[in-house]
Amino acid sequence: MQGNRIQRLAQMISDAGVDAYFARTPVAMGYLHGFPEDGHERFLTLAVRANGDVCMICPALSANQAQRAGIKDVRAWRDGEQPLSLFAGLAQDWGLKSGVLAVDNDLPAHMLLGMQEVLPAALFKPGGAFLGEMMSRKESGEIDALRAAGKIADEAFDEVYPQLRAGMTEREVARMLFGAMAARGGNPTFAIVATGANGAEPHHETDDTKLATGDVVILDFGCEWKGYLSDITRVVAIGDPGDKAREVYRIVHASHWAGRTAAQPGVPCEMVDQAARDVIEAAGYGPQFPHRTGHGIGLLGHEEPYIVSGNQTPLAAGHCFSIEPGIYLPGEFGVRIENIIAMQSEGPESMNVDPSPELLEVHP
Repeated sequence: MQGNRIQRLAQMISDAGVDAYFARTPVAMGYLHGFPEDGHERFLTLAVRANGDVCMICPALSANQAQRAGIKDVRAWRDGEQPLSLFAGLAQDWGLKSGVLAVDNDLPAHMLLGMQEVLPAALFKPGGAFLGEMMSRKESGEIDALRAAGKIADEAFDEVYPQLRAGMTEREVARMLFGAMAARGGNPTFAIVATGANGAEPHHETDDTKLATGDVVILDFGCEWKGYLSDITRVVAIGDPGDKAREVYRIVHASHWAGRTAAQPGVPCEMVDQAARDVIEAAGYGPQFPHRTGHGIGLLGHEEPYIVSGNQTPLAAGHCFSIEPGIYLPGEFGVRIENIIAMQSEGPESMNVDPSPELLEVHP
């Protein structure tokens, strides 16, 4: 699988007039060559030439693992040695001194500045679009992994939801979600629990606020399974949340389904965003929906394709992304509903059980 990915990347950069791509992140190197190493502060890169050649420059402590991953040209350096001399040697061997070089968008500044100093005549360009395009089109095995991660999150919610009571803290609920995901084989990655007014903060930092009777509670959480991620958001209430909360939930639920309905093969991403947004704007809550409708997901929690205004990329088989509209009312509460969608050739498939059509109530 990785060999095919190397060749696809080589063809893409060749077509774009780029001489070599320098990957650095564990996700990028793992995706391309099955070597998800984190170099931390040390110089480490997987280089892919436009003709398909591969070279890794890495600390000596990672050399054996790189070779086991099938990388034949491994150039290792020991602590105290100068890794940029190896980079200069590679540039000489590959004829890159005045080349066009693409790098990971997340390449550390200290690495990029050092590489630029070694090759002042080269043109360095962000290369995230190349890898982003490749990673956005999931293979069947990747979708299977996303499906499994989504099932773990669904089952964790089903376990935790009936246990929620007034007086619990957000952190206690987050720990329950973590435990439920771990018990099913998932590696928990995050849990945002936001009760009452905290729910009006889309990325609330879960704290010791206690759930209270009448609160609307947002549960946004996920886990990793075989490298692939889940990410769902559900909304519950502790007792009766009142008519306004029920109505806001109804609007967000309708918006979620409008986005789901619009998400079809060939439809531009921005049209899915607009379909979801139209429902909330028509209800008079447009300013209270400040974020995009969704983001791609896979090895990364946020990746292409982004379901946002201005993104004209047409949805295609293999695209996996969230649909997560929301309304946030400062000082009151928030509502967000999120499922992960995998686009198949025949249409969208949800990686999660569909959210309840009614605002759920938990009686203390």
